[in-house]
Amino acid sequence: MTVRDPAEAIGRLTRWNSGTDGNSPDGRQHARGRAVTARQAVLAHTRNPGARGRRLAEENGVDAVFTGIVEELGEVVALEELPDAARLTVRGPLVTAGAGAGDSIAVNGVCLTVTGASDGTFSADVMGETLSRSSLSALGTGSAVNLERPLRLDGRLGGHLVQGHVDGTGTILERRPGEHWDVLRIAVPPPLARYVVQKGSIAVDGVSLTVSALAPVRSHGAGSPEGPGWIEVSLIPETLARTTLGRKQPGEPVNLEVDMIAKYVERLLAGGTQS
Repeated sequence: MTVRDPAEAIGRLTRWNSGTDGNSPDGRQHARGRAVTARQAVLAHTRNPGARGRRLAEENGVDAVFTGIVEELGEVVALEELPDAARLTVRGPLVTAGAGAGDSIAVNGVCLTVTGASDGTFSADVMGETLSRSSLSALGTGSAVNLERPLRLDGRLGGHLVQGHVDGTGTILERRPGEHWDVLRIAVPPPLARYVVQKGSIAVDGVSLTVSALAPVRSHGAGSPEGPGWIEVSLIPETLARTTLGRKQPGEPVNLEVDMIAKYVERLLAGGTQS
C-alpha cells in the first residue's frame, strides 16, 4: 500500500507490509534498474543456479516479478468482451505514470501487459486462459482492483516473490471483524493445498499475506472427491483501507498464487525428469 511521504518527490515510495505480522515500513526505489524476472529472483533467493521450473500460462513474453505490496487501488473504467478474450481499461494514475506499451502491471494479482496508457489509465488484453483461471472474468465497469508494478533489481522485497501467474481461485468463507484487524477464511482448491503452510506466504488478489491458520483438505471416503481446505489471513487497517480485501464478502472469489519457491522445490525433489 502506498503511503505518501516527502520521499516521493525524489521517486521513492514508502510501502506498508500487508502481512499478518507486518507492521514494518518498507521502501522501494523505482528511479533506476530494470524489472526482475522470475528466474533471476528464484536463483538469487535459492543461490542454486541449476534451479528450473515450469513456466505457467502468462500474459507477458518477459516473466516479471512482483512482491504483493499493492501500490494503488485502481478502478475498471471500461471492459470490452472479445471472442475468447477481453480488453480491460483501468484507471491508476500512480502505476500508469511512465508506463508504456509492453510494460507489466499486476491487476488483482494477475500480470498483464500494457497495450496503451494515457491520462492516468492503461489498457490490457486478457486471454481466455487467464479469464478461466482467475477472477478477472467477474470484473465489470466500476470494479475496484489492486495494482502493482514489477519489482526492480534495485528494489526491496517487501512482501514475497510473486509471479503474477494465478494458480486458481478461492472463495471467501467467513469474515470476522476485530478491533484492530479483520480475519478472512478462504477455501483453497485441493491441488493448491499442499503448497500452503502455516506462517507461510500466499498472494490473495495480489496482496502478500501470511497464513495465520489453515485446515487440511477433507476426504469424503475412498473414491470420493476431496473437499477444499481453508486458510485464514489477518488484515491490518492499511490493507483494509488500501486494497480490495477491505470490501470482499463471503461468497466472493479471490485470486490465489501460492509461494513459487514451494513449486520449484517440488519440481527439484521430483528429480527434474520433466522437460
